[in-house]
Amino acid sequence: MPRPTRFRPALSRRARLGATTVAALVAGTAVFGVGQATAEHSVPRTDKEIPNLTQVQDKIKAYYGDTVTADGEHYASPHSNYARQVRGIEAKARTYLSKALARHDRAGKQSKPAKPAIVLDMDDTTLLTYNYELQVGFHYTEESQDKYLAHTDMDPVFGMNRLVNWAHAKGAEVFFLTGRKEAQRDWSVRNLKNVGYGVPLDRRHVYLKNKENPPAYLPCGATCTTVEYKSGTRKHIESLGYDVVANFGDQYSDLSGGAGDRTFKLPNPMYYLP
Repeated sequence: MPRPTRFRPALSRRARLGATTVAALVAGTAVFGVGQATAEHSVPRTDKEIPNLTQVQDKIKAYYGDTVTADGEHYASPHSNYARQVRGIEAKARTYLSKALARHDRAGKQSKPAKPAIVLDMDDTTLLTYNYELQVGFHYTEESQDKYLAHTDMDPVFGMNRLVNWAHAKGAEVFFLTGRKEAQRDWSVRNLKNVGYGVPLDRRHVYLKNKENPPAYLPCGATCTTVEYKSGTRKHIESLGYDVVANFGDQYSDLSGGAGDRTFKLPNPMYYLP
């Protein structure tokens, strides 16, 4: 998504997680430390330190409630453990946002404070990549991603379109902040519209990574890490007069770096992005 390398040893834009990590995610356990440990011990000392690839894939499919259509397409089930976990996170977010947006509304009647906003990652936060992952065998390439996004809409992450539309109706400005490249803007906006995100999706509200012409507000320019790019963009949004009351992402790198009152981590055992 920028998000990236599918079940292979070398760590590049995406680093895969092992069976222990998958199990931890299914149980709802934070796994940031596991991801770090995987990177630190990248050369196994024995075969016992290497999770069985087939078993990892089977666990992921079971967690998402893998559903296969007559034409062989794979989809996640709304009755899966993944969907249940997401619904629990969304319920907590709605409770929090109800209070946070009400506070902003009361304050706004007395003065002119910063307008409340929510910031959301795209892949596996608002749009579910599961079908794409299964099509490519968990092996991301820019070419396969381009081909998929050009012609196929990803499903919304269960319930996130409803949560986003509700928050917008309650007064929150909505911003999408993704590591997808700028060349994928039209496909990404089309997908968000087609799966029910009824919020403004112009360039002022949808931020994609532009390595060729990085924005002036990012001092790191084309060399930004994910954390620098995302936190720097959130700070830019706040400089425009917004208070980021909630930041949503499926990776810890989506959520680190500040510029957000509260973070909400969506589950994702398919890849790890430093």
